[in-house]
Amino acid sequence: MVLALVAAHWGPLGTVDRDIVVTLHHSAVRHHGLTRANRVLTDWFWDPWTMRALLAVAVGWLLWRREWRLALWVAVTAALGTALQQAVKAALDRERPRWPDPVDSAHYTAFPSGHALTATVAFGLLLWLMTLHGAPAKWLRLMAAVGAVSVLGVGFTRLYLGVHWPSDVLAGWLLGAALVYGAIASYGYVQSRTGEHEASPEGRVRS
Repeated sequence: MVLALVAAHWGPLGTVDRDIVVTLHHSAVRHHGLTRANRVLTDWFWDPWTMRALLAVAVGWLLWRREWRLALWVAVTAALGTALQQAVKAALDRERPRWPDPVDSAHYTAFPSGHALTATVAFGLLLWLMTLHGAPAKWLRLMAAVGAVSVLGVGFTRLYLGVHWPSDVLAGWLLGAALVYGAIASYGYVQSRTGEHEASPEGRVRS
């Protein structure tokens, strides 16, 4: 839906996009310390390469445990996220916000936000892996909280720094969530079809 509205250059969406980023940009220009903090968060903690590194560690751990199929599922989902992001960016070729006094810069086209999409995929997959392996409830809650803060936070940084429209961020979240849902659903289907989805005596799931 968001993709269709952006592709159609729907006026009301463009108005809302502009109003939000203009308001945030005025704040970013005035509050240099907050702007620097947002740049550190978006460039280091929530950067797509940082998110991919987290998933690479998870894949390595799965390979060490000889959970080949699950490792493949995570790796392929992460790769699909990057491919989908680049394909949609190339197809829509949406310009980023332009400012006479920019506080940050970004490459490639705007839609969807790669930061938002990658963070959603990374934390969604990590939470799924923890659930599959029987992580205690308190650790699942902690991961869910960290994931929520990160996914929402990275979206805010992209808007505050004036390098994305709100609809870019929303599309990144939605596409990332769809990828995670697709990965979980397809993995469960394949496991049920092959009869390899077994519970260990401790209640953990082995692939």
